[in-house]
Amino acid sequence: MRKPHALLLSLLCLLGPLGLPAAAAHAADNGSWSVYPVATEIAARPYFTLTAELGQTLTDKVAVRNRTGRPLTFRLYAADAYNTARDGGFAVRTAGERMHGVGAWARPARSRITVPGHRTVTVPFTLRVPPGAGPGDHPGAIVALDERTAPGSGALALGVRRAVGARVYLRVGGPALPALAVEHLRIGHHQPLVPGLGDSTATVSYTLRNTGNVTLSPRVQLTARGLFGRTLLDRELTRVPAELLPGQRVRLTETWRGAPQLDRADVTLTARAQDTRETASAGFLALPRLLVALVFAAGVLTGTLLVRARRVRARRSAPGRPSPPGRTTPSRPRSSPSARP
Repeated sequence: MRKPHALLLSLLCLLGPLGLPAAAAHAADNGSWSVYPVATEIAARPYFTLTAELGQTLTDKVAVRNRTGRPLTFRLYAADAYNTARDGGFAVRTAGERMHGVGAWARPARSRITVPGHRTVTVPFTLRVPPGAGPGDHPGAIVALDERTAPGSGALALGVRRAVGARVYLRVGGPALPALAVEHLRIGHHQPLVPGLGDSTATVSYTLRNTGNVTLSPRVQLTARGLFGRTLLDRELTRVPAELLPGQRVRLTETWRGAPQLDRADVTLTARAQDTRETASAGFLALPRLLVALVFAAGVLTGTLLVRARRVRARRSAPGRPSPPGRTTPSRPRSSPSARP
């Protein structure tokens, strides 16, 4: 029976444009080993940036460096990239998942390598773009997965397998169509029972979706207007994915501390990326809970009193009950005055 394990992918955010000196290029590294493109004659590369046409085959080389003093054995494979649902980070598929882009098109020359301590092994790979591939960006990675399973912690005691991947940014020739959507904007409002005794907080949740075929770097602006057009909030959000990959969607949440406690707020979310701009709006009514409870109680009491008053008026204005047919009510005989002697 296979021991369950979790796969930990260390795909670092690689900074620095192409053309900088080798010292400025950073490899994907977890402290024990690193994976990076082999430097070209022009410069070192922090990641693969490739361009291809339909049906074209590319060749390149990936380097795996062992930073420990003992040999390490890795499984080498190509994988598709995606945005994580939690924070929109860059992540890649595991080896057992179905691939559709780089993970299906790229093949390392060796699928298993052993790297001696403090040494580097270079492996060529080919990437063939099928004739029916869609144009635009196809992000992925060349991944070195440690074959060892490290012991885990916790009640389930799952083993952990670590991996490091060098990112692959592949663009297939054809029309580039940037498109962005803002969906499912929701506002949750929480405020103290008594106005002024505590902070009021609003939670703004929304979904960003890349509906185009190129990678986007979205910028999101959050604004809120109160009654009579007063500006309650105007903020550029920072917890936004640096790269929103094609076809990916991310659910994000922003906390608005100091939200109004007695107002009508209209919230607008504006997302921009390249040549696209999308907005979504929602509103909420801020009323203190104690005030709402008092108004509700007053309404119930007023309604009860009105119902009772109506019933009393109805009883007073009701006509007398008629006698049943066929029966006569005997009249009480009148006594005549007696004659005095």
